[in-house]
Amino acid sequence: MAATNKSKRVILVSQDRTFLQDTRAAFSSSETIELVTLEKSVIELRGEIEASECGAAIFDMDVSSLEQIESLQRVVRRLEGRAPVVVVTQKFDPGAVRILVQLQVADFLVKPITTADLVRSCIRALQGPGRQENAESQVYTFMPAAGGVGATTLAVQTAFQLHRSVTRAASTCVVDLNFQQGACAEYLDLEPRFDINEIENQPERLDRQLLDVMLSRHESGLCVLAAPTDPADMRSFNTDVVVRMLDLVSAYFDNVVIDMPRTWFPWTETVLLGSNKLYIVSEMTVPCLRHTQRLIKAIQDRTAREVKPSVIVNRFEQKKSGSGIKPSDVEELLGDHFVGGISNNYRLVREAVDRGMPIHALDPEANVLQDLKRIILPEEVEVAAKKRSLFSLPIGLKKKAG
Repeated sequence: MAATNKSKRVILVSQDRTFLQDTRAAFSSSETIELVTLEKSVIELRGEIEASECGAAIFDMDVSSLEQIESLQRVVRRLEGRAPVVVVTQKFDPGAVRILVQLQVADFLVKPITTADLVRSCIRALQGPGRQENAESQVYTFMPAAGGVGATTLAVQTAFQLHRSVTRAASTCVVDLNFQQGACAEYLDLEPRFDINEIENQPERLDRQLLDVMLSRHESGLCVLAAPTDPADMRSFNTDVVVRMLDLVSAYFDNVVIDMPRTWFPWTETVLLGSNKLYIVSEMTVPCLRHTQRLIKAIQDRTAREVKPSVIVNRFEQKKSGSGIKPSDVEELLGDHFVGGISNNYRLVREAVDRGMPIHALDPEANVLQDLKRIILPEEVEVAAKKRSLFSLPIGLKKKAG
């Protein structure tokens, strides 16, 4: 029993009292992890980490400080791999990231971070490095049926849904494969860092160290891999480059959300075949729905029907009478490929995009988010519905239901 307790003990080293307090509160409800805090700098450590026989250690430090980096190196060397290390810092520093990768730290988080992200990071660290062997990444791919249908919005919001999910919350990365006109980074007011020209002729150069430098990080912990766009450069990149990039991202993230371009490239088929879920984003116009039908057929023909596309109709209108396309028309046209519609809340979505914010930051109960959740996380919607149903029962019946 003592060995089990030691393996679940996590030590946090920090001088940030607010961060210490918030982290204690986050871990207090855990029955499996014991959090021990040391209110000091990593420079002031004198063997406390090694003597504790902890299961993992968190260091809240300034990675731009050479003295602190050297102190961390000494601690890691003395641990000799017995406990994984998680580093939390105030700002992103590409040079420091390279050093942290060389030190083989389990995770690297940039403030402000949510305590939920920190808890998840510690749980993954305690579970050990076997994640790649025991669990595959879940890849969600979004493909627009036409321009302006909102595929990027749905891809980004899906990533947030997965990242914040109660049942599937895990490391999540958005990959923008629209190299000419992509906007995933801009939707979140982030700088695109992926320099595809650096690895175009040598895809094998892309490793974990280089990937860490090229990732853009949102304050929520969500990561985005996006390249600076060039609308005038319509060349196609080698399939090996795209495959290498996606393989590496899938190895280090639990959820990968891909935003695809409209144009079909030589690597498109490979991406579709490697996806767990493929969503075609359409809208309620006759031309778009007809093109969606053609796109479904093209995908099935190209992949020998190994890929079954699901269709999400954005800006979905629940029209029951009058002219125009009705929900019943959509269902008839798309058949079982149709998995749901997203309410038309253009004003809210436009405000979120213009402000570089996720929709839930403006309205956590927005109909757009609820519709998307029913498609992406149906199990959570079902559990929430059961809870609401139970709470609405009279007290006597609640006891019987329990």
